[in-house]
Amino acid sequence: MEGLEQWKDQLEQLKSQLEPWKNQLEKCLHEAIEYLNQIPPVQLYAAIAVLLISTLLLLSIRLFKHAKSNTVILTGLSGSGKTVLFYQLRDGSVHQGTITSMEPNESTIVLNSDSNKRKSKPVHIVDVPGHSRLRPKLDEFLPRAAGIVFVVDSLEFLPNCHLASEYLYDILTKASVVKKKIPVLICCNKNDKVTAHTKEFIRKQMEKEIDKLRASRSAISAADISNDFTLGVPEESFTFSQCRNKVTVAESSGLTGEVGQVEQFIWECVKP
Repeated sequence: MEGLEQWKDQLEQLKSQLEPWKNQLEKCLHEAIEYLNQIPPVQLYAAIAVLLISTLLLLSIRLFKHAKSNTVILTGLSGSGKTVLFYQLRDGSVHQGTITSMEPNESTIVLNSDSNKRKSKPVHIVDVPGHSRLRPKLDEFLPRAAGIVFVVDSLEFLPNCHLASEYLYDILTKASVVKKKIPVLICCNKNDKVTAHTKEFIRKQMEKEIDKLRASRSAISAADISNDFTLGVPEESFTFSQCRNKVTVAESSGLTGEVGQVEQFIWECVKP
C-alpha cells in the first residue's frame, strides 16, 4: 500500500508539472483558431492548396531522383556488330552476317544470365544506328541512360580506330554523360575470331588516338568547340581512368553468344 501511495504522489507531481504546459498549449491553440477565423476563406483555401501542391511536388521530385533508370544503350560504328549483340541479349538468338539498322531497335528484357528472372529488374536495351548521319538519334536516349555499351569491331579495328575513337570522344565529352557519370563499357566484339585484337591492345590504341584528338581540338578556338567537357589531365597522356565517369573494357561475340561480360555490365548499371 505504501508503494501505491508513493506512486500516486509522483503522478500528482507530474500532473502539476504538466499543467502549465497544458495551459500554454490551449492558449496557443486558441490564438491560432482566432487568427485563422480572421483570414478570408478564399485566402485560407488558397494557402492550403499551395501547401498541398508543394508537398506533392517535393515528394514526386524525391521519388524521381530515387527511381533508377533501366535503359542501356548499344552504340558504335556501323558494322561493329551492335545489332547482332542486341538480338543475342534480347533472346539469345543468333543472326549470321552483318545487320544494318536504320532505326533504333528497342526491347525490354530480362537478362538471360539471371538465375532468378522473376526477381530481376527488366532492362530496356536500345540499339542506336552507327551510321554518322543517324548518330544524332543517340542524343534522344542519353538523358535516360543508365549505361552505354560502345561496341568495337575487334577484327577490323585498326582501319576504323580513328573513327571509333572520335565517336567515343564525342560521347565522353557530352554533358548528359559527364554530369550523370554514366558508365561506359568498350565492348570488343567478334573476339571469337583468331585474328581479333585483344581488349588490352584496343584500349591502348584508343587512348592514344583520343589523346591526339584532345590535343588537336584544344587548339581550336573556344567558339568552335562543340564538346561540352574536355577529357583527361593537362600535361598528361590520356587514359580512360581520367574520365569523370567509369570506363571499362570487355570482350564479346554476338555470333557465339559470349556476352557474359556485357550482361554483367548491364546488370551493374540497372541493379536497384
